Amino acid sequence: MRTAQPQPHREPRPDPPGHAAAPAPGDPARSPGPDRSPGPNHSPKPDRSPGPDRSPGPTRSPGPATLAVTALATTLALMNYTAPMLTLPAMAEAFGTPPSAQAWLLNGTPLGLAALLLVAGALADAHGRRRVFLLGTLALGVTTALGAFAGSTALFTAARIAQGAASAAILAGSLGLLADAYPSGRDRIRATGVWGAAVSGGIALGPLLAGALGPVDWRLAYVALGAAAVLTAAVGTRTLARPADRATGGGRRPDLLGATTLALALGALLTALTLGRDGWLRPVIGVLFLASAALTALFLRVERRVARPMIDLALLRRPDFRVSAVGALFTGLAVIGLFSVVPALVQRGTGMAPLAAAWLFVLWSGTAFAVALQARRLAGRLSAPYQLALGFVLSAAGVLLLLGALDSPALPWPRLIAGLVTAGAGSGLLNAALPRLAVDSVPPERAAMGSGANNTARYIGSAAGVALMLALSGSGPDAAVAASAVLALAGAALTVAGSPRR
Repeated sequence: MRTAQPQPHREPRPDPPGHAAAPAPGDPARSPGPDRSPGPNHSPKPDRSPGPDRSPGPTRSPGPATLAVTALATTLALMNYTAPMLTLPAMAEAFGTPPSAQAWLLNGTPLGLAALLLVAGALADAHGRRRVFLLGTLALGVTTALGAFAGSTALFTAARIAQGAASAAILAGSLGLLADAYPSGRDRIRATGVWGAAVSGGIALGPLLAGALGPVDWRLAYVALGAAAVLTAAVGTRTLARPADRATGGGRRPDLLGATTLALALGALLTALTLGRDGWLRPVIGVLFLASAALTALFLRVERRVARPMIDLALLRRPDFRVSAVGALFTGLAVIGLFSVVPALVQRGTGMAPLAAAWLFVLWSGTAFAVALQARRLAGRLSAPYQLALGFVLSAAGVLLLLGALDSPALPWPRLIAGLVTAGAGSGLLNAALPRLAVDSVPPERAAMGSGANNTARYIGSAAGVALMLALSGSGPDAAVAASAVLALAGAALTVAGSPRR
């Protein structure tokens, strides 16, 4: 019998570097039973032959099942995130939303995401990634369905904030589950690449669904997404096994004070950017920016003083973690911020039908999806920080090709297609590199916190980016396009400058 043969292969456990003695919670590949036994001194034949041969063990789901469920839930979360890009004109008309307030119809979800991703990451590490992930998926289904029946801008925005909170649990829990299922090596690179492709796929499919159902009723897209999320939660309950090793966080309370100060800081920033559309030099704008800065400083102070912070600020000493956070922030500002409003800008500038604008958007997001799937081939040749830099450069190059193309009735199709494909390739590289860097830049037991911090930075950037791009596009889309290119180049420079020396 060959039951004891795998032991010499697993015993050295070289990955991740520096953390061989700290197995990730719920990881059967590193559980004390099979890993600790050296073989010759333990006589495993009568006791262990049924277990390893019959199943991978009850402590976790098989990797492919975990990857499938987490990727599907992530896709639905991103579809929900991007659906309003196509339904914005219809929603604004239905709710009577003035132009100066339309940013809130898009920014409710990123506000909820940014405020609660760190809380969700800490809760997932402390109380179980499976539990947080499944509760988030179920909550996304319920709150999305409720948003479909909102009757005002305020109610729809409130529902979108709740959907952002649910999506936070999905995103933080999903990467933590993948870190458990794929502890290291090329399998983790492949899994995080698939997860990044799920992000790109969700971004692409959301506007398509909204564009297809919009001519009937814009609310139908949200009803469909809500039902799909509830079904995914049900499948995940049966597919994702309960971990035998419970998280050690006990009954600790979440850092609600930190979450509150962060939400208020971001809310003040978004309000300033939204009101800036009507004039940047008004006193209220300056007061809001100052309030945002003061609340951010208060958030950092809270995180240093509380016993159980949302984020361990000591992680900022890690160069890879800083690069991950900066890359995520500028991905939101430069890339997500612009392309969240591109469908609405095209409809407004060219008179294009919503479904046609959705297919144009898919040219960008579909390219991002395909490139994210293939980006694993770069893993041995290009480090994650330099992959981020390349993604930013390609995004800037593609965006610059869009100058003058988004508001012309006679669309310059060759330049428009080339710009969308190039920018999509850059986005795909970013989406593949960020999740890998997020989990590799922190200790295994902090994987969910690392992914939560990374996604928090991404959605803080995207919320601010959407408000900024809508404000700049008041006089035409070219100002927003140019700002996106400048921010992308800044992101490339900062990721290279902050990259650790190898």
